Amino acid sequence: MQLSEVSNILWRERQLLELLLFKLEEEQLILASGRTRWLTHATREVETVLAEIKRVELDRAVELESVAQQLGFRKTPTLKELSDLTTGPWGRIFSDHRSALLSLAQEIDGLAQSNREMLARGQKAAREALQALGELSPETYSATGIHSERQGSLGLINEVI
Repeated sequence: MQLSEVSNILWRERQLLELLLFKLEEEQLILASGRTRWLTHATREVETVLAEIKRVELDRAVELESVAQQLGFRKTPTLKELSDLTTGPWGRIFSDHRSALLSLAQEIDGLAQSNREMLARGQKAAREALQALGELSPETYSATGIHSERQGSLGLINEVI
């Protein structure tokens, strides 16, 4: 029966989301340590898992379309609709998959947001350090609100008062 195939795909998707969560936590640990040497590798691994998730989501969509036709549904059901419309243990199985996927999605969203904030803080700190060393012109806005870089370099003023 195709319902078992949908369930198998959902298990695979859950495993991939857990792997994504792990990879995001790895990325966060690298960011928190300040040792960014491996950051590009961690980011590449996150992107690889995301690509695999997209492939599995496509597999799920194709299988759900087939199940919809087999069960006589007018349209492809959502996971919630599938859990409500199926009989026997399938309703509970799909409801459990849905709950687990929603929980993982919330965890991933929170961790990804935290990582973005850490990256932004790191970028700002690096920019400020370069500006303090005179290696980078500070970004400013003109009187008309147009973004521009200030000409000249920063320097220390040593005055005796």
